[in-house]
Amino acid sequence: MTERLRLTRAVYHRRKIEMGVFRYADKYAAPTKEQRERYMTGKSEDLHFGPEGQIVLIEYHEAAYLKDEIDDIRILFIGFRDKQKAREEAKLLADRHEHKAPHKNLFTTGRKAGDDSKPSDNQSG
Repeated sequence: MTERLRLTRAVYHRRKIEMGVFRYADKYAAPTKEQRERYMTGKSEDLHFGPEGQIVLIEYHEAAYLKDEIDDIRILFIGFRDKQKAREEAKLLADRHEHKAPHKNLFTTGRKAGDDSKPSDNQSG
């Protein structure tokens, strides 16, 4: 009988969680195994925002996980209210990145380099 009460309380407390936001320091930090098992299970939907879709919002039934590949930000939103805030946060990040100075791509493709080059005047004779 004691085990049943403990189990009931644990389930009750898990459902009682109304909201929570977990921010991770960098792209290598991630939700704990317990957080993944508890909130990040079941069917999910991926939404992409920002330049080249580098801001990804993964929505689960009980949570939303926001990954910003530009600034290496990771945020786990838990609960219905915070899950709604996750989309707003993703849009704000996308707007901020679009109004920022453009990212300088140091890599130039061969096609682009070929288009920019002038024809040579070498005449072999």
